[in-house]
Amino acid sequence: MKIASLVADILVQRGITDAAAQARFLQPAYTDLHDPFLLADMATAVERIQQAIEKEESIVVYGDYDIDGLTATTLLLDGLGAMGAKISAYIPDRFEEGYGINTAALKKLQRQGADLIITVDCGSTSHAPLEWAAAHNLEVIVTDHHTLTDTLPPAVAMINPKRADNRYPFTDLAGVGVAFKLVQGLQQRGLLPEGREKWLLDLVALGTVCDVVGLVGENRILVSYGLKVFAQTPRMGLQALLAVAGVERDRVDTYHFGFVLGPRMNAAGRLEHAKLALSLLMATDKGEAREIAERLDRLNAERRRQQDEIMALALVEAEKYRDDPVLVLSHPDWNHGIVGIVAAKLMERFAKPTIVMQEMGEETKGSARSLGSFSVVEGMRSADKLLLKYGGHHVAAGCSLKTTDVAAFRQQLNDFFRAGEYGDLRPQPRTDVSLSDLSMMSESMRQELEQLAPFGMGNPKPQLHLPAARLLRVQTVGSDRRHVKLQLSDGERYLDGIGFGLAEAVGEIGEQADVWFELDENEFRGQRNLQALIKAVQSCKD
Repeated sequence: MKIASLVADILVQRGITDAAAQARFLQPAYTDLHDPFLLADMATAVERIQQAIEKEESIVVYGDYDIDGLTATTLLLDGLGAMGAKISAYIPDRFEEGYGINTAALKKLQRQGADLIITVDCGSTSHAPLEWAAAHNLEVIVTDHHTLTDTLPPAVAMINPKRADNRYPFTDLAGVGVAFKLVQGLQQRGLLPEGREKWLLDLVALGTVCDVVGLVGENRILVSYGLKVFAQTPRMGLQALLAVAGVERDRVDTYHFGFVLGPRMNAAGRLEHAKLALSLLMATDKGEAREIAERLDRLNAERRRQQDEIMALALVEAEKYRDDPVLVLSHPDWNHGIVGIVAAKLMERFAKPTIVMQEMGEETKGSARSLGSFSVVEGMRSADKLLLKYGGHHVAAGCSLKTTDVAAFRQQLNDFFRAGEYGDLRPQPRTDVSLSDLSMMSESMRQELEQLAPFGMGNPKPQLHLPAARLLRVQTVGSDRRHVKLQLSDGERYLDGIGFGLAEAVGEIGEQADVWFELDENEFRGQRNLQALIKAVQSCKD
């Protein structure tokens, strides 16, 4: 296989077969973004916001405490503020209020003089709070992307790309993407100079990647342009956070969003209050931005410490339910701001849908992660009589229930799973490029594969398969010795490699294995070298 043909072959494997579609994928065009008015209720929302701006009414953005919600909140504060709106934000407390709209918050906002509420990243299933708002003349526009119920709650407008009555051709926008479409709609009505909205794309890219939606279709366009904006972002808070994390602004990619910036910003809502991360995004003073960034960095270190403690205890607890196809674990001492990360790690380790919760007296709250064809939110729907609140996506969701119902909830989810047919949920290694040896490994090959960026959910980094590779100079690394450094060899050539969480698997296989890896670049003391980021190893096939 010639290097020149690699990208085309990979695109064909991923279902992008004709030349025009491949060209659009490799060179995303901003002009290919869809008309926001194809979203149901967009025209109604735009008209109501125009009226609020003209009448100088008080608009409150009701956000969420994760990165998607925070970036969407900042985007509307920035975008609508530039249109002359009298606008402020409300971010709920994860621990006191939980996810989504709550009636107590709406009552408080109305008492404080709010005329119009615009939600971001929440509201699609908030029936009781929105019914209260409708009954008390508090107007609410919902912008969201989460799964809808069969009956929509009452609102001035319900903008959600997953609505069945949309004419909109793309359903997988993140919450910040939906908020951006609202700004686009307002811009088309003349409320914002043409091109001004592009300076919001750094926020769109950050929120979209961190919310782990598919980086295909419209999301690919938004993130591609957002990365370009991010490289020159004027936001002092983002500049400060990059500096604290030791990342050069012009080298930021989707990895840094998901694994460097995102965790630091999320740490605020997991341990204290997400308003701190919002303050970072809105900071206009360099000194203040640096101070907040350093505080977020410290909070993230504390989050990692607590996460490790919960993980160790959860592994012991998981042994009690080793025969359950769905893991449901709970404990009074597990911070429910952190349990979602632990659920994701347990899911990866055991290849099972996993729910980890904190028992908080009479109520228990937690987060779920799933994989394969099993929809965790559908599983929750089967147990809705036991739940006080729930919502989310196919692969990630949250819920709360009475502590006395945890055992029944566990039983119901496992019964629901056993009644279905989901096949083997364990992820199988993906092969994008088959290798006979290591002769193709070069910087030019790595750069060609980078044409497929930005990478993320729905568009993963190309994975290379080298059968019967020799594993040389194997050494375990990391505080828990779960990671492994080694050299791959085909008998003639060598490539340094690292596999995170693969020390046990490599140890069981021995000196030769089928290896799947991403071609990566390692920078050490100013020098950059190719390395294999090993994703999977298996015993050699006969």
